[in-house]
Amino acid sequence: MNLVEAIISRNVEKHPTKSAIGFKKKESWKELSWKKFGEIVGKTANALKEAGIQENDKVAIYSDNSAEWMIFDLASMALGAITVPIYSTNNAEQAEYIINDSQAKTILVGDQAQYDACLDILKKGSSLQSIIVSKKAVWIKKEFSSHYLEDFIAKSSSEFEICERNEEDVATLIYTSGTTGTPKGVMLTHGNFLKAFDAHFEFFKFKNFEEELSLAFLPLSHVFERSWSLLCLGGGARVYFLEDPKNIAKTLEEVKPTMMCAVPRFFQKVYAGVLEKAEEGSSVKKKIFNWATEVGKQTAELRRNELSIPFGLQCKEFLADLLVFSKIKEKMGGRLWFLPCGGASLSPEVTRFFESVGIHITVGYGLTETTATLTLFPLTHFEHGTSGKPLPGVEIRIGENDEIQARGNGIMKGYYNRPEDTKAVFTEDGWFKTGDAGKFDEKGNLIITDRIKDLMKTSNGKYIAPQQIENLLTNNNFIQQIVLIAEGRQFVSALIVPNFEFLREYLKKNNIPFNNWEEAVKKDEVISFYKEKIKELQDHLSDYEKVKKFTLMPAEFEINTGEITPTLKVKRNVVLKKYADLIEKMY
Repeated sequence: MNLVEAIISRNVEKHPTKSAIGFKKKESWKELSWKKFGEIVGKTANALKEAGIQENDKVAIYSDNSAEWMIFDLASMALGAITVPIYSTNNAEQAEYIINDSQAKTILVGDQAQYDACLDILKKGSSLQSIIVSKKAVWIKKEFSSHYLEDFIAKSSSEFEICERNEEDVATLIYTSGTTGTPKGVMLTHGNFLKAFDAHFEFFKFKNFEEELSLAFLPLSHVFERSWSLLCLGGGARVYFLEDPKNIAKTLEEVKPTMMCAVPRFFQKVYAGVLEKAEEGSSVKKKIFNWATEVGKQTAELRRNELSIPFGLQCKEFLADLLVFSKIKEKMGGRLWFLPCGGASLSPEVTRFFESVGIHITVGYGLTETTATLTLFPLTHFEHGTSGKPLPGVEIRIGENDEIQARGNGIMKGYYNRPEDTKAVFTEDGWFKTGDAGKFDEKGNLIITDRIKDLMKTSNGKYIAPQQIENLLTNNNFIQQIVLIAEGRQFVSALIVPNFEFLREYLKKNNIPFNNWEEAVKKDEVISFYKEKIKELQDHLSDYEKVKKFTLMPAEFEINTGEITPTLKVKRNVVLKKYADLIEKMY
């Protein structure tokens, strides 16, 4: 079955007048019914077909999240074509590499910079034959096969017969953002998606899923948000698209979603912000906050284990919610209850806190190559500090060097045009090698210990797992980003990017003058403050794991400078090379 048939045809027939998607136009949120949504997907598919796009042709998308993004994706796959997402934050050179490697014939772009980059690529005589632009505000050159989406589909019929696909047919090529090496096109099939969706519904046994509203906050170009949003649409839930993630706080209050994918950094920032506000309050407010969180933890533990909550504790929980938790939940829209989280590890103290508030973070583990999810928290009987249990249809074993290896429904078909690379990531007996190290606890929950390639060995022969320590330190609201250095060194050091928002407040409160961040991070008072913070945070670590020296950075690591991936993972090799002089000074 074609993935699009399972999403569009099924829901248009089942509830044509129910809202399918939401998007912001000017300052207000608009919705499209399933019938209207299906018609626009049909018109777009016909327009692409009339423009010469055929089965197995590649159609790229280079844009921020939008309703047009999803429409173009579904229309391409309805044709039997293969969608190639490109991160909106990728520069022109990165976009050109993906277009050329995939041999994409047409592309949807969102803004002027993306259009200009693609126009240069088209002029060079690559595989690219036309550019479709989602916004009329973008200035285009029509003589170079450039069209506004609205005009491109205007004369096409909305009646469209979805191309038949089997489960082995490729639906999309997703290029790994890659913290090391050249991006590779991961081939995911219609069967990968459909079976993954079935597995999730079997695992969670959702009730009234059609009443849910998911906010697409992470980039649709990433496997996590895209597969989750497609799953939500497939299950008949509404999906709203957030174009600019910087507007997340305002959007949560406007849209009031019930579900939303997020990365650990989002939860760490909310958690740190709540603790900071509690700390600033009066002694009475602090006592109330601490009492409420203790009550919340007790009730959350009982719910986690599916045990009844005594009446007295229920009364306390009602009061805790009234005085504390309701305010935290309102800031996040007031209705969020289910939050899939992936991309990196998340501390148990953070998941416990959100559970105590009444918001369930569904921690999961997976890769682009596995159609996102391999394991995740169930709704009850999950274990904090783990990555949960395997989905139905997924098998996991621990191989050589404690490597997590997987096989099952979501495993990719391979890397596009890279048979040797494909062969290298599978064992002789057909298991996918994740490159991550892990183990199972006695209850069958997966625990990620680290990236095998990221394990560092000090000159004293001690192994350091950097992600765990970095995660511990970035839970603090004064630390935005951190890169540990230990390989071949006699002790652990770090490059630390402060959370400039919180640091600014600290400087203001303590009357510490500064002109710019270059100057501020070198001040003795600031360095002493961070020394104390770091000492306190890593108090329980073994001595050889502790950060002994650090350098405060005057600016964040950026995507456009190649220091971090679009999913905010630090490219360790790039950072180590770029700041080699700073690192050497610490030794």
